[in-house]
Amino acid sequence: MNSAQDTFKSGTIASFPTLFGYMSIGIAFGVVGVASNLSVLEITLLSILIYAGAAQFIFCGLYLVGTPMSVIIFTTFIVNLRHFLMALAIAPSFTKYSVLRNIGFGTLLTDESFGVAIAEKAKSNTLHGKWMDGLNVTAYLAWIAASIIGAFVGNWIPSPEKFGLDFALSAMFIALLVLTISASPKSKIMHYLKLIGVMVFVIYGLLYIFPSHLAVIVSTLIVATIGVVTERK
Repeated sequence: MNSAQDTFKSGTIASFPTLFGYMSIGIAFGVVGVASNLSVLEITLLSILIYAGAAQFIFCGLYLVGTPMSVIIFTTFIVNLRHFLMALAIAPSFTKYSVLRNIGFGTLLTDESFGVAIAEKAKSNTLHGKWMDGLNVTAYLAWIAASIIGAFVGNWIPSPEKFGLDFALSAMFIALLVLTISASPKSKIMHYLKLIGVMVFVIYGLLYIFPSHLAVIVSTLIVATIGVVTERK
């Protein structure tokens, strides 16, 4: 990426391929939030303060069945631990920026923006601050707006699962995976596909030992380590 592309606008443009996904999933969350007896204000605050699709859907499910708030907070924390791994992966590109700036990059990092950033880094071998701000802030605002829209729409959709809205997040992750792999160099695609196979095998085994949310974290750590070691070789 040259210096001319290190702009907020270029980061915003880079977010467009996933922006429709943000909007659809955000609207789905708003609808599910209303079905979980959350108000429009509560749905909006969840999107502003938590800003994590998977965790927000989990929050709705736990809240609906009367789960203690301490358990909800702990579960949300565990589910979002993967964000530390993603932030660590892109952190070397931002060592020249201040600590406060890096906190901003990490706070607004999501699975989708991480996928876009990694794909960009694979092409240009670097990332820049203004570009990352454009990517993150655009996605953040789109998510909040979509959640609010979904909250109002949810008043007319009493059973969102009938329309498949509860599958929206899974569909977005699948689409992001396909886009990330297709944007990768051909020499690395087979390596990534092998790692996906290992991930399936590892997480399947760990599900017999750990709860699902812990199995995801542990398997991610294991396979990410394998990926780094094998790629260096």
